[in-house]
Amino acid sequence: MDFRHVIETIGQFVDFAGVAVMVIGALVSVVLALRGHQPRNLPAGAGRLSFYRSYRQLLGRSILLGLELLVAADIIRTVAVTPTFETVGVLALIVLIRTFLSFSLELEITGRWPWQKEPRTSGDPADVPAG
Repeated sequence: MDFRHVIETIGQFVDFAGVAVMVIGALVSVVLALRGHQPRNLPAGAGRLSFYRSYRQLLGRSILLGLELLVAADIIRTVAVTPTFETVGVLALIVLIRTFLSFSLELEITGRWPWQKEPRTSGDPADVPAG
């Protein structure tokens, strides 16, 4: 068994894990949403989420994690095995598209871009003046 074959096998395993996370996450999301799952970090004054909204947030998180694993698999297979300008270019496009999808999902789930800070809620230790 040569190095290229080992890396390809690892890449396929990580690909499988990414798809499995999305499929299992979709199933678990249905169950959690039916049980009335509510996120811990709801903004102050926000009401309970509906089944649909709760399911979308849970499913979005599963998809985000699965996308991260798929990007990792692409990087493993492309960079570890003699990269060419063509394979690196294809990898760059794949990562760009998946990053855009990740940012879009993050905005949809949390209502803010990944680089924006979480809004503070009253009662946070950071809200209490020092002294």
